[in-house]
Amino acid sequence: MRIQNRMTRLNHKLQSLPEAWRPRVQTAVMGRMVPFLKTAGLRFDRLSQEEVAVSIRSRRAVHNHIGGVHACAMALLAETATGFATIMNTPDDKLILLKSMHIDYTRRSVGSMRAVATLDSAAAERIANEERGNFSVPCRVYDDSGEEPVTVDMVWAWLPRQQSQQEEVAA
Repeated sequence: MRIQNRMTRLNHKLQSLPEAWRPRVQTAVMGRMVPFLKTAGLRFDRLSQEEVAVSIRSRRAVHNHIGGVHACAMALLAETATGFATIMNTPDDKLILLKSMHIDYTRRSVGSMRAVATLDSAAAERIANEERGNFSVPCRVYDDSGEEPVTVDMVWAWLPRQQSQQEEVAA
């Protein structure tokens, strides 16, 4: 059984919303927690302990000089999806941090982008049972053609929160 934490309890409440509303409300709630997500225009398409899917619409504000989604926006998609997949499985008394990010840009992107990160139960158990550690969170980044213009390796670490941070989370 996976752990329950502040994020999973919040997400459980959001599941009672009509399915058509859920992505918009989840995106707004997560944007309040991490304001840059709203600025970048990311959208949460799926948010669970097993899988997080985040997308960005192809529009001029996120384009690069050749008219595709900017490389930094693709990196942000992967970082966001893997980070939320990790935090959805992290006890409230632990803090997660991105330890490393490796991205290979393999082809030009076409249209909008979507990142899908998954976390299996073995990885979730490690976070719950080990005081500190790190691992690579599986993530695939797709464009509108269904191809993967980038390959990513996102390594997330966890460690115990400081006492003052734990009190903040409990509030």
